[in-house]
Amino acid sequence: MSRTSNRTDGDIIRDFLSVADLLKESQLAQLYAYLVHEYEATVQDMIDDLELGQGTAYSNVNRLVDAGVVEVTHDEQPRRYAAREIDLTVTTAAGDREYTITPALIDVVGRAETNDDIDTYVDRHGVAGLATALTYAVARERGDVTHRLMAEDLDISPLAAEMILQALRPVVHEYYDIEEFGASFDVDNSDRK
Repeated sequence: MSRTSNRTDGDIIRDFLSVADLLKESQLAQLYAYLVHEYEATVQDMIDDLELGQGTAYSNVNRLVDAGVVEVTHDEQPRRYAAREIDLTVTTAAGDREYTITPALIDVVGRAETNDDIDTYVDRHGVAGLATALTYAVARERGDVTHRLMAEDLDISPLAAEMILQALRPVVHEYYDIEEFGASFDVDNSDRK
């Protein structure tokens, strides 16, 4: 669901509204993230792996298909489903900030249901704040920032910064290419505050 120049305004609005649903409902986000990781799955796979009720699974899969973020890849029974790529950039009304909505962010939203640290962070800072924290988490895992720098930049406590960075660490390693610290990893800290 990448944004391309030949798309109509209606397509872009539909994409945005579909993604907005994923960011509002952690169960939908969790199901989408599952399909990103599995590439393809049946509803029975989702029921078994995510411990969903049959009615909930079918309802949520149908909502995601109707929204255009999941597609049917095998139409014969049992049907197989796959996630469509999402890469949507949203600019605030003031034009001072941009947020890129990716499968990694949607995965984090899905984890809020089972991770108290993520859930608390979303309650306090919203999904936009969570998107910013994810950016810091990637930078931290690459050795570019510390939790104290994040805390200072975002005006939050160092403890809150550390907690969300730890909660986001598994997602960062699943979705981003992070070099492991070693002999070839060199960080220039000369310009650091």
